[in-house]
Amino acid sequence: MTLKAVLFDMDGTLVDSESVHFNIWNDLLAPFGVQYDEATFCKRFSGRPTFEAAKEVVESYGLSINPEQLTDDKYAAFGRFVSTHLPAYMPCAKEVLEQVKASGLKMALVTGSAKNEAYPILKGYGIFDWFDCVVTKDDVNNPKPAGDPYQLALDTLNITANEAVAVEDTYTGVTAASNAGVAVFAVPNHFTLEHDFSKAAGVFADLNEFFKWLETKL
Repeated sequence: MTLKAVLFDMDGTLVDSESVHFNIWNDLLAPFGVQYDEATFCKRFSGRPTFEAAKEVVESYGLSINPEQLTDDKYAAFGRFVSTHLPAYMPCAKEVLEQVKASGLKMALVTGSAKNEAYPILKGYGIFDWFDCVVTKDDVNNPKPAGDPYQLALDTLNITANEAVAVEDTYTGVTAASNAGVAVFAVPNHFTLEHDFSKAAGVFADLNEFFKWLETKL
């Protein structure tokens, strides 16, 4: 089957936003007397759904806020912050996006972030319209690690799972793509190097290595 599309994750894959997520979490948790160090937090929560993280934190520390409210506060605070402070691109990310776009392949963004977290970043960098499809957690009933976000991207692009490849940086993301039957390649960042990528079709050191592989399939 001919390859027709590349489906990209966002956080930790295209933009270096994990530190932003960490700082927002710490700011929100400070009034409750809860603080994490970055390495511990990111290793524990990178790639996991925000509500799942909120629920675990609330239950672990017996916080006087419900997980739903903490989740909503986190989405709102992140969206406000990135509207004026764009996280840096991951190494080679912009170049690889340009190269994939120039190749004629379709591109989709499939993120576990909320719409008001993802859109300010994509629009701030002027790349929102580069994607033929953008799927956020708000667009599905079951976000990553369920396969629903990837299935929605495939349906929107009108392609089958074996006509696409995905790029992810976490166990959660790799699991989501795999659950939709999409061959997925892991490009871990320094927080996710120890994640289980056994469901991935391959692991690359950076996005440029991924694109070199992709060129062999064009």
